[in-house]
Amino acid sequence: MTTDNELFDVVVVGGGPSGATAANDLAQAGRKVLLLDRAGRIKPCGGAIPPRLIRDFDIPDHLLVARVNSARMVSPSDKKVDMPIDGGFVGMVDREIFDEWLRMRAVQAGAERRTGFFKRFDRDANNVTTVHYETREPDGSMRDCLVRTRAMIGADGALSAVARQCLPGADRLPFVFAYHEIVRSPDIAVTSFDGTRCDVYYRGTVSPDFYGWIFPHGDTVSVGTGSARKGFSLKDSVSELRGAAGLGRSETIRREGAPIPLHPLPRWDDGHSVLLAGDAAGVVAPASGEGIYYAMIGGRLAAEAMELFLQTGKAAALRTARKRFMKMHGIVFWILGVMQWYWYSNDRRRERFVSICRDRDVQKLTWDAYMNKELVRAKPIAHVRIFFKNLAHMAGLASA
Repeated sequence: MTTDNELFDVVVVGGGPSGATAANDLAQAGRKVLLLDRAGRIKPCGGAIPPRLIRDFDIPDHLLVARVNSARMVSPSDKKVDMPIDGGFVGMVDREIFDEWLRMRAVQAGAERRTGFFKRFDRDANNVTTVHYETREPDGSMRDCLVRTRAMIGADGALSAVARQCLPGADRLPFVFAYHEIVRSPDIAVTSFDGTRCDVYYRGTVSPDFYGWIFPHGDTVSVGTGSARKGFSLKDSVSELRGAAGLGRSETIRREGAPIPLHPLPRWDDGHSVLLAGDAAGVVAPASGEGIYYAMIGGRLAAEAMELFLQTGKAAALRTARKRFMKMHGIVFWILGVMQWYWYSNDRRRERFVSICRDRDVQKLTWDAYMNKELVRAKPIAHVRIFFKNLAHMAGLASA
C-alpha cells in the first residue's frame, strides 16, 4: 500500500466534463487539487454542445469535429420533420478527445492528475478525509493507495461509488442505459445521411421509452439509443439505425455503453465535506438526454460551493451547488420530464410529438432555449400558441 501524506484541499473523483471542470476551476482559484480518474473510460454520447457552453467554458474551435445546422425528427411511420437552426450552429465533439482536453486543461491550471479506481473514503478525528483507491502497475497488478484531503467532489458517473457511500438511497436513482457505436462516415454521398444534420428517431422499435440518434462527428458518426426497459436489445436497435442511415457497412471504430440518470438527486452533499456533481448528482436533462452542458455547469457550481466551504468551514456552503443549479434549470428539467413521460409512452403519441415539431413557433423557441440554456420569455404570444397546440395534440384533436 502506498500512503501519500500530502494534504490536498480537494480530491475530485472522476475526470469527465463535470469533474474536470470542477478541478480546473478550483486549481485556478489557487486550491491544491487532485483529479483521480479511471483509465480508458469513454461515455456513450451524441457529443452535441450548444453555443452557450462554447462561450461560457472557452472551448476552442479545434475541438469541434462538426457544426450542425439542423435536426431531423423521424416519426414511427417514418415521417420526417426538419428543424433548421436560423443563424447559428450546434457544435459536435468526440468525447474521447474532448474529455481528455478538459482533463489536461485542469492539469495546466495546477491540478495534479492520477489514474486510479476509487474504492472508499473515511475520516479521522481531525475531519481529514482519507481516500482509498487502486492503481494499476506496469506489470498489470493492482496497488492500493491512500491520499489525504480536506474535502472531496464525487463526479464518478451515474453509478457513483462516492454517492453510494455518502448518501443512502443514491444507488436507487433510476436511469436509462445508453449505447452507441462510433462508425466511419461514408466516403460517398448517402441520401439518408447529412454530415451537417442530427437525426433523431422516435419509434418504439428504436427505443420503447427514449429515442435513437445519428449525430455526425466529421470523419465519424455516433449512432446510438437508450432504454430503461430490461431485455430491450440496444445493439439490435443501433444496427437498425445504421441501416436506416446507410451506415450498415461502415467501419465500426468503437462501442460504448453506460447508464444515464433520469433526474437530479434530492441531495448532493453529505452534510460534512463531500459534494456530488455531473451524472453522480443526476444532472442529465430528461427527454433530450443532454448532459455535457449540465455536467459542466454542475461542475462549476460544485467548485464554487466547495471554495465557499473551504473558506468558511461551514458544511451548509455545499448545499448552494444544488440550490443554484435547480434555480437555473429546475423548471426546464420538470418540463422535459413531463414531456418524456407523456410523449414517449407509445408510438401514437410519438407520431403526434414529431408532428408538433413542424410548427415554426415550436422550432424557434426550442432552438432558442437549447442554444442559450434559458427559457424564452420574450415572445409570450408564441408561448400561448404552443400551449394550445400541445393541448390539441394531447387531446387528439389535431391531426398527426
